[in-house]
Amino acid sequence: MKTILDSTDMQMAIDKMAKEIVEEAGSLDSLVLVGIRTRGVPLAQRIAGRIRESKKKEVPVGTLDINLYRDDLSRLDYHPIIGKTEIPCPVDEKTVFLVDDVLYTGRTIRCAMDALFDLGRPDSIKLAVLVDREGRELPIQGDVVGIHHPAGRGENVKVNLAETDEKDEVIVE
Repeated sequence: MKTILDSTDMQMAIDKMAKEIVEEAGSLDSLVLVGIRTRGVPLAQRIAGRIRESKKKEVPVGTLDINLYRDDLSRLDYHPIIGKTEIPCPVDEKTVFLVDDVLYTGRTIRCAMDALFDLGRPDSIKLAVLVDREGRELPIQGDVVGIHHPAGRGENVKVNLAETDEKDEVIVE
């Protein structure tokens, strides 16, 4: 096990992401952050907090559950638990940033886009991820990336957050 981000490094990466999202969005009035369950949600909330601190502007934060959109549902041996999707405003004509912890194959993001389109028609959808570990199966890339960390197929990049795991860190197992 190797730590690639400790809590201080993670805070700096999230600060950097918040600044880049503000730059990419153009207008904060049309910006919506949507965290993908599970760890994308607290990351989106933290980014919104950084934007609120620096720009004195509240950015809506939503929660997106993608379990029903997975392309491997028929292969699962268990019944997935469906969480709530809660987005506090219409996504029509908004700049929506999907927020997730790790970008790997791109399949989670494809599911998230399908789920988002069921809720409306945003002007644009962008992607913010804490870790881009590379290894895409789909042509999806992060617009805002905390860190790039190429990892092999047999390696697992795990993001631990204080909100879900009692500690902030990113490790490779």
